[in-house]
Amino acid sequence: MQKSEFTAEEELMIQREFEALLDDYAHTPHRQKVELITHAFNFARKAHYGVRRLSGEPYIMHPLAVARICVKEIGLGSTSICSALLHDVVEDTDYTVEDIQGLFGDKIAQIVAGLTKISGGVFGEQASEQAENFRKLLLTISEDIRVVLIKIADRLHNMRTLGSQPKDKQYKIAGETQYIYAPLAHRLGLFPIKTELEDLSFKYEHPETWQEIHDKVELIKGTQMETYEQFAGPIRERLTSMGYTFTIKARIKSVYSIWKKMMRQQCAFEDVYDLMAVRIIFTPKDSLSEKDQCWMIYSAITEIYRPHPERIRDWISTPKANGYEALHVTVMAKNGQWVEVQIRTDRMHEIAEHGYAAHWRYKTGDSDDGELDKWLQEIKEILAHPEKDAMEFLGTFKLNLFAQEVFVFTPNGEIKTMPLGSTALDFAFLLHSELGEHCIGAKVNHSLVPLSYQLKGGDQIEILTSNSQHPQKEWLNMVTTAKARNGLNQYFRREERHYIKHGELLVNDAIQMDKDLASNPDKALARLLQYHGLTQPSELYSQVGQGIIRLDNIHDIVFPKRGWRSYIPFFGRETEEKVQGVQEVQGVQEVQGVQEVQGVQEKKPKKKEPHAIVLTDENLGKKYLLSNCCHPIPGDEVLGYMDEQGQMHIHKVDCPEANLLKTSYGKRIYSATWNTHRVQSFVETIELKGIDKFGVFIQVLQTITTDFHINMRAIHMSSEDGIFQGTMEIYVYDRSELDDLLKAIRKIDDIKEVRRLNVEG
Repeated sequence: MQKSEFTAEEELMIQREFEALLDDYAHTPHRQKVELITHAFNFARKAHYGVRRLSGEPYIMHPLAVARICVKEIGLGSTSICSALLHDVVEDTDYTVEDIQGLFGDKIAQIVAGLTKISGGVFGEQASEQAENFRKLLLTISEDIRVVLIKIADRLHNMRTLGSQPKDKQYKIAGETQYIYAPLAHRLGLFPIKTELEDLSFKYEHPETWQEIHDKVELIKGTQMETYEQFAGPIRERLTSMGYTFTIKARIKSVYSIWKKMMRQQCAFEDVYDLMAVRIIFTPKDSLSEKDQCWMIYSAITEIYRPHPERIRDWISTPKANGYEALHVTVMAKNGQWVEVQIRTDRMHEIAEHGYAAHWRYKTGDSDDGELDKWLQEIKEILAHPEKDAMEFLGTFKLNLFAQEVFVFTPNGEIKTMPLGSTALDFAFLLHSELGEHCIGAKVNHSLVPLSYQLKGGDQIEILTSNSQHPQKEWLNMVTTAKARNGLNQYFRREERHYIKHGELLVNDAIQMDKDLASNPDKALARLLQYHGLTQPSELYSQVGQGIIRLDNIHDIVFPKRGWRSYIPFFGRETEEKVQGVQEVQGVQEVQGVQEVQGVQEKKPKKKEPHAIVLTDENLGKKYLLSNCCHPIPGDEVLGYMDEQGQMHIHKVDCPEANLLKTSYGKRIYSATWNTHRVQSFVETIELKGIDKFGVFIQVLQTITTDFHINMRAIHMSSEDGIFQGTMEIYVYDRSELDDLLKAIRKIDDIKEVRRLNVEG
């Protein structure tokens, strides 16, 4: 951070921002505590005086902006505003939490302390240490949810001002935001903030793609608004005649959500049909329930426009797990365009906009536990038994940030909310960990199904158990919820401790029973570890306890007999070395195969070639590996990750593994660009689907080989019921060559789908 005196203009700017904060606060239903907020502002301004952000603006503008987000966009009150104003004081100045406590009381000090714990992001240099700090922050959900809400506001402002940060820092912060903060905002019901966090993350990770879609949205906005006015007119007339006070708003999808739809449906921007949604927010009449009135408005709209029979979403009868309530219907406008209509009451709208803060404001009593309260209780349970490994912990927590749910029933008719994709085994663990551990199957709608059965909305599930059943490691591949995964891991840890304890007793007994071994037990243990290729005694004890390693030949292992082979030093060793050599070469080929595939094919001596990747930091050298998880090729937006051995790995920016690395090891992320020269070719896999007509595949082959002069490595095709599909492995120089090829193949009659496919390995 820089430090210098503020100008008179800057002092005036700071004062105006503070007055804007007070104005936002004055328009809330909260009890006004202007004196306390003014005291906190003056204290923070003095503490941060002369300090500037990377952008050059006074640092105090950041806490002021966070405080405004808290009051205006989340709906929090004076305690949160003061905490937001003070949230960086302890971290960046000489003041302590005790100082804050003495001046502003216990509650504000507690929130500031919680915010200070994870300053600098979810993970820093010490991943495990930062994971523990993040766990402590999440524990404050049970003490004071405002810590997490203010942290989300802090992250939102950092994302809004991310342009002043260097490129590698942008990757780290954007990746962390996409991976954990946007889902967390969604889970707490902060939908507008979640949308903006996703959009800003996408903007900094894929600037060119973001700009391209953004420009297209701007071009069609005028047309879309004309469509909206024509569409909304008849609805306004009908609702007015029904005597309702209401507002109708149009909303165009965010750039990120449009891009996600394009990727999911493998379609162009022009083919995304539901770019616009219309929102109706009305004040309900006292004479009828909110639910009944929403359905009355639905009936009025569907009398004007024809509804899509498969696009009705009733989030009123069963609200989403984040508290969201609304009735959605997609209808056909007069111009033939599909338009989604969202129907909400004023109360539903405030909960949809302000999330958790509004959720608590509308609670009717202690027993009024909604899905959001149940989720928070689950989080407390997970945090009480965290994963040992930092990355496993974060992964387990993220499993609970699901966006879509299905509603299922117990045999007694009790409704349960489950993440989309949950299995029968997940459901068993949801009911009770004992049921999960002894589950042998389930009856869904009175029919027997396996543990791996994926639940569907409306299923009625009865869990079947057996006392002889115990969890298997493969079960981890059958569960999707954090609760089930956490329950299984707890069971396996208990089992592991049991095996280690039992195995240690067996090893010690075996050593003590042999007088030669008992004279030097440490040597015996070390020889056993060496013989079995293990490094830790606990590994040996565990395998002995499970019966994997037997101890009946322990004496011969520690004191091996010297046979005739021992006196011929070269016998057997040459063969062993050859085997090891082959293994090493194979290992190198597996990792470097993508880069060196031309050299391997031609079988020519290695020659110096230009490098395909140019790293921003010249001191990093030229050695790098192109990651097999995402198969980056020239033209893809990429970044570099330096592992613990100093090896640089190149990933696509949107690679799921890279997202985790950005979140966890931000300081090892480097920006990278492709060499503009076509210096080597890369293996890419494309997937095709189409109508199986005579000659169509010949056309595909001609396009690849004759029109584009592209070589192929492998073809896998099959046909069934008049439809063919399969994959082709081809050699391309860069992304533009691949994109041009895909466009050309799409033009072939009877080709219905062609896309790039990332295949591991």
